[in-house]
Amino acid sequence: MNQQFGPLLYTISIWALPAIIAITFHEAAHGFVALRFGDDTALRLGREAYRPDGDYCAPGVAASPPFVLFGYAKPVPVNFRALRNPRLDMVWVAAAGPAMNIVLAVIAALLFYLVGYVPDPAGLWVAKNLQNALIINVVLAVFNLLPLPPLDGGRIAVGLLPDVLAAPLARLEPYGMIILIGVLLILPMVGTQFGLDLSVVSRVIAVVTNDVIEAVLWVTGHI
Repeated sequence: MNQQFGPLLYTISIWALPAIIAITFHEAAHGFVALRFGDDTALRLGREAYRPDGDYCAPGVAASPPFVLFGYAKPVPVNFRALRNPRLDMVWVAAAGPAMNIVLAVIAALLFYLVGYVPDPAGLWVAKNLQNALIINVVLAVFNLLPLPPLDGGRIAVGLLPDVLAAPLARLEPYGMIILIGVLLILPMVGTQFGLDLSVVSRVIAVVTNDVIEAVLWVTGHI
């Protein structure tokens, strides 16, 4: 029984912890920055704290090998109308989540230097957690910066683009997740039926993710 479930539990342990931290801090960063710009919704609801909570799915496409990552954390509520300068401040609030993930990725890369001081077998477990933390945080940052509401990149685009472009983009928000599922999952499956590679968006995400990971490793002196 232990031989059957041991490898599975180990795999879960080295992915679950960095995923929970990445998604929880991502959401908490939104609430923290929103509070600084005048919206105390998350604070009033007790949702600004850095703690995991239920029912938000965040899909992302990892670098190599490709896979779909599903995160589990409740999104921090933000009332953009309560911000002092709603349109501009929305950009900062939206950017806070991906920025937090990049910071966490850099921290994970820096902590690699301390793994040698951790005795085995704990050292290997810590190293795997840090490696996965680097991957997960970069994947979440890159994925969430796709310019489609309700992703952070979509809200950044709505805040920065002129009205003639921002207005129709903002109207896509109720359908954003459906569009993403269609582009990332359904369209590639349909393409395979006709011998076509329609996973263009997934490949772009994978390339950018690899580039960002290499940049983080370069900045932290690993390459």
